Amino acid sequence: MSDPKTVAVTPQVHEYMLAHSTPLDDMQLGLITATAQLTGDQAGMQIAPEQGAFMTMLARVMGAKNAIEVGTFTGYSAMALARGLRPDGRLVCCDISEEWTSIGRPYWEGAGVADRIELRIGPAIETLRALPADAVFDIAFIDADKPSYSLYYEEILTRLRTGGLLLADNVLWSGNIVDEESTDDNTVALRAFNDLVAADARVDVVMLPIADGLSLIRKK
Repeated sequence: MSDPKTVAVTPQVHEYMLAHSTPLDDMQLGLITATAQLTGDQAGMQIAPEQGAFMTMLARVMGAKNAIEVGTFTGYSAMALARGLRPDGRLVCCDISEEWTSIGRPYWEGAGVADRIELRIGPAIETLRALPADAVFDIAFIDADKPSYSLYYEEILTRLRTGGLLLADNVLWSGNIVDEESTDDNTVALRAFNDLVAADARVDVVMLPIADGLSLIRKK
């Protein structure tokens, strides 16, 4: 149990992984490049290519029609989820930045998924609480402000169908999640969220070492 079998992902291993997966297309590469032009550490908020591919695959395997995400950033995760939905599918995207989300719009169009995406700009918790109580989603993704993860989780879980999936990003937080000296607000909030999910009898959960840690949560 204490001997991990996960391979350390060096840059070389990562390159090999991508080379042996479905190749990224022009829209994916274009959005990755456009996001990389952002200043500071902002570009690092984009999900990894293999994470996007995993999300697309999950949505397709599920035959998902209705999806929701909290935290769209420049739109790579939205494009990944929307691509996995059925042709008549719908993805509700919650974000507070018109500037960042506008970067993704041309790539959604180019990928042929813009008609599946409904972007709602504003505080995500208000958007979620304004949804009908009987809204039923097949798959959801949380990748936003960490102190609000638990709030987003509760609002989405009540609107997730039985057997539906909720994915939560950054749950390992660059390994700081197990560093007792890391007591910043984000790390503390993620620990509380992880503990909440692990103890929640309403769900099954597996935490995967994909990118910065991805929890795959299934509603019973």
